[in-house]
Amino acid sequence: MPRRGHGEGTLYWDEGRQRWIVEVTTGYTPRGKRIKVRRHARTKTDARTKLRELRRTVEDGLPIEPQSYTVSDAVEDWLRSGLRGRSDGTIEKNTIWARSHVNPALGGRKLRELSADDVDRWLDEEAAHLSTDSLRQIYSVLKRTVDHAQARDKVKRNVVSLCNIPRGRPGRRSKSLSLDQARAVLDAAEQDDSVVGDYIVVSLTTGARTEEARALAWDLVDLVGTQTAGLEAPPSIAVWRSVRESRDTKTEKSRRTLKAPERAVRALGRQRKRQLLQRARSGTRWQETGLVFTTRDGTQLDARNVRRSFKRIVQRAGLDPEKWTPRELRHSFVSLLSNHAGLSIEEIARLVGHATTSVTQNVYRFELRPMLIEGADAMDRLLAGSDDECPSD
Repeated sequence: MPRRGHGEGTLYWDEGRQRWIVEVTTGYTPRGKRIKVRRHARTKTDARTKLRELRRTVEDGLPIEPQSYTVSDAVEDWLRSGLRGRSDGTIEKNTIWARSHVNPALGGRKLRELSADDVDRWLDEEAAHLSTDSLRQIYSVLKRTVDHAQARDKVKRNVVSLCNIPRGRPGRRSKSLSLDQARAVLDAAEQDDSVVGDYIVVSLTTGARTEEARALAWDLVDLVGTQTAGLEAPPSIAVWRSVRESRDTKTEKSRRTLKAPERAVRALGRQRKRQLLQRARSGTRWQETGLVFTTRDGTQLDARNVRRSFKRIVQRAGLDPEKWTPRELRHSFVSLLSNHAGLSIEEIARLVGHATTSVTQNVYRFELRPMLIEGADAMDRLLAGSDDECPSD
C-alpha cells in the first residue's frame, strides 16, 4: 500500500481490537501537539469511507463531532459553564427545566444524531401537559444548550432553531380574591402574628409585587409621616428595590412611593417590634440587612418559606390553599380597586407601577371591571334637556 501524503490521514488494522482504525489530524494545540480524531470500522471499505468523510470535514473547516457526546452531556456542560454570572434563582430554574424535561426525553440521544423531527416530537409530547409559556422555557433551554455545544465544536449545527413551538395547554387563569375573601385573608394574616402574616397585609393593601415586598427596607418606610417645606406627607412606603440580581424594580416606572393604608401601617409597626425582639434573641447570629421582612436571623425571606406560610394562612381564612399563590395578592389589589373602589385604569396603573395602561389591561384583564360608563354619563347629560332645546334641522 503506498504511503499516504501529509495531512491525508492514516488507515491501519488493529489486531487487538480486530478493527480497522482511521486517524486524521485536525489541528494543533497551543504547544504544537497534534490533535487527532480516530474512528474504527469492521471492514476496510467502511474505514476508507470514514476517512474520506473526515478529510472532507477538515478541508471544509467544519468541526468533527464527538461520536458518543449525548444531549445529556451537552445539558450538563451548559448548566456548569453556560450560566456563569447568572443569579442563583436563574440557575436553579434552568436546572429544573433541563433535568425535568430535556434530559428524561432526549438526554440519551447522541447530539450529532439529534434531528429537527426529534425535537418536534418532543415538543408535541410536552404540549399535552405544559402551557405555551412553559414550552417556550424548555425550548429555550435546549436551544441554548445546543448553541453552547456548537460554539465548542461538539455539533455542526443547531437543529433546535429550525423548530417551532407548538401551542400548549391554556395556562392557569389568574384570579383575585373577592372583597369578603380579602377581608378573611387579612384577618387571618393579622391573627397569625408572624412575619409572613404582616407581609401578606402589606402586599394585599399596597399591590407590591412579591419580589418588591421581600426587598422592602426600613429606610424606605415612613410610619408616622413627615412635614417638609410646610407640606405634610402621610405614612408611606417607597417601592424602589426588588430581589432581582440588579436590585432594581422590574421597570423604571415600577419605582413608586405609596401612601401606606392604615392596616399596612399597623402591620409594619408589629413587624418592627417583632424584629427588634428577634435581633436581641439572635445576638451574634443576627445579620443586619436593613430589610423589613426577614428571618429570625435577619436574612432575606426565601420565596418558598413565604409560599408555605401563605398556604397556612389562606387555609385558616377558609380558602383552598392549593388554589392560591402569593402573587395573586397583587391581582386582588387591582380587582378590589377596580370593582369596589371605582378607580380608573389610569390610577390603578400608577399604583401598581405600570408604564402604560395597556400593560395593566393585558396583565390584569380578568381583574378589571369591563364596564365603561363615561359614554353613558355624557349622553345622559346631553339628552337631559327638553325637545324645545334641540336645534331644528
